[in-house]
Amino acid sequence: MSVGESAFDGRALEGRVAVVSGGGRGIGRAIARRYASEGATVVISARTTSDLDTVVAGIVEQGGSALAVTADATTREGARRPVERAIAELGRIDVLVNNVGGTLGQGHDPFAADGDGFEKTLDLCLTSAWWASTAALPTMSEQRSGSIISIGSGAAIRASAGIAYVAAKHGMVGFTKALASQAAGHGITVNMLSPGWTDTSLVDFERIAERTGTTPELARASAEAESAQRRVLAPTELTGMAVLLASADGRGVTGQDIHVDGGYRL
Repeated sequence: MSVGESAFDGRALEGRVAVVSGGGRGIGRAIARRYASEGATVVISARTTSDLDTVVAGIVEQGGSALAVTADATTREGARRPVERAIAELGRIDVLVNNVGGTLGQGHDPFAADGDGFEKTLDLCLTSAWWASTAALPTMSEQRSGSIISIGSGAAIRASAGIAYVAAKHGMVGFTKALASQAAGHGITVNMLSPGWTDTSLVDFERIAERTGTTPELARASAEAESAQRRVLAPTELTGMAVLLASADGRGVTGQDIHVDGGYRL
């Protein structure tokens, strides 16, 4: 590569500002890098500063532009912080990717629930999207344009995980459809992008094997067998759809839960 030449020469998101929560690892990191490669200035947030710094350094090294915001999305202030920083420092927000998720706390057995796991998991997976989205919507409305993309799951349409996570992801479907309906008149699209089994730090086959009494190899094989393509996807495989939904080519898509999952449990 010659001096001054950028590895990031895409144009689908040129000049746009995109906020990606959970951008330090996995799917969020892959989307942040792809958005930067398509010309967006990317604001990434997560709880671990070192992860964010690594992602930002990689983007800048390749000629892109990125800003790291350390924040805990389980709190209202933390969920809204990267959006507020984007607006304050960059003057706009064009794309919001609500990517944080997982299972928190204890007491997920509905027959013996004595902890706060259900409430904490809903805050992380669902309420955080409300907090971040409502921080972004006024500016998007003023711009008469914007795209909100929430990362869902196969558990958004199936009881394929713990009760709190399933409830949160099912709730995200309703949130997406209702918000899309109300935001359409403001030029804003709202969609879900749902993966199946994907190679991220949240998918730990050694831990799954310990919990289910098998081996990591068999645990992975079992996951692969749940998709028509018989494989676990890479995080980068979700980025093409993430770009489409954030770009001008995706303006006609709203209120949808789009699954990029290799044919998970067809």
